Amino acid sequence: MDSTKIFNELAQNYTIGRPIYADSLIDSLYADYGFSDKSTIADIGSGTGKFSSQLLDRKSLVYCVEPNDDMRIIAEAELKACDNFHSVKGTADNTCLEDNSADFITVAQAFHWFDVDAFKKECKRILKPDGRIVLIWNTRNLSADINQKCAEIYKKYCAKFRGFNGGIAHDDERIKRFFDKGYELKEFDNPLYYDKEKFINRCLSSSYSLKPNDAGYDEYMSLFEELFDKYNTDGKLCVPNKSVAYIGKV
Repeated sequence: MDSTKIFNELAQNYTIGRPIYADSLIDSLYADYGFSDKSTIADIGSGTGKFSSQLLDRKSLVYCVEPNDDMRIIAEAELKACDNFHSVKGTADNTCLEDNSADFITVAQAFHWFDVDAFKKECKRILKPDGRIVLIWNTRNLSADINQKCAEIYKKYCAKFRGFNGGIAHDDERIKRFFDKGYELKEFDNPLYYDKEKFINRCLSSSYSLKPNDAGYDEYMSLFEELFDKYNTDGKLCVPNKSVAYIGKV
């Protein structure tokens, strides 16, 4: 299946349910790695603009490159008031950006969909000399009961489930192959808090999730609702999580 179409019909679930990234991660990028309000940043696979919005809040110029029309349209609606926001219909291996145009390249929750070698080639084309690339994920704490229970439901009902974050592991081989010159790994606590609507939308926003017309959907939905009811406190559910960044050059 064309990976650019995987999130067709999921954009609304995504924008409601998906979290942003740890403020401490953003602080570190701007304090320790040269990001600034003068930076031009290419955010590749930008989706509905969750991570891009945090860069735009720091007044950086951000080119949001997203191939999926549903996701890109939502980003355009939500970020249109930001003067430094530029929406681009492009892919990881064909961003449609100019040569040597980006100070930094960021990828939040999307690298696992990319062809590693083709993306590396495109990065070398669009990145300015000595520019850095940052690969980012929100990563669940798998020792937490709530995350273990979610995984059990996905394993039972979702044939395409290969683990959270597209099956990307800590220091994954694909990351090592991409950053063949080495990288830094930074981790920041980012516990996630959901009301019931956001939790259900988060569960449904995954590429492998069942959809309303799939067999077993009603039972599947009931199990996630029961999870929320069991683990919430006063209508809020805390999901242990951290924001993880791999930072390097190619």
